[in-house]
Amino acid sequence: MRVVHMRHLTFAVLLLASTACASAPPPIVTAPPPVPAPAVEVVPVQPGPQFVWVPGHWTWRPRRANYVWVPGKWIVPSSPGAVWVPARWVSGPHGYAWVEGHWRVR
Repeated sequence: MRVVHMRHLTFAVLLLASTACASAPPPIVTAPPPVPAPAVEVVPVQPGPQFVWVPGHWTWRPRRANYVWVPGKWIVPSSPGAVWVPARWVSGPHGYAWVEGHWRVR
């Protein structure tokens, strides 16, 4: 079982606090290195001009202690002119912290 130390939580909280997001912050997820390289995705045909492609990403499953690929998908922006900021893993001194993707309004 992995024990999360206070410094890990501090790193993750600071990381999430520095990320602008329109909704409530997601739960803190940390994972050990290395995060696998992104999978090669075949992007399906765009279902309509209003849709934006959100690329897939790796998610950490702590109970099984492994990464699982979550495929990308087409979504409609939250508001006109919004830009998708992709989800990502950010490296820190004790592993990786997950930063959720979100819409940024111009």
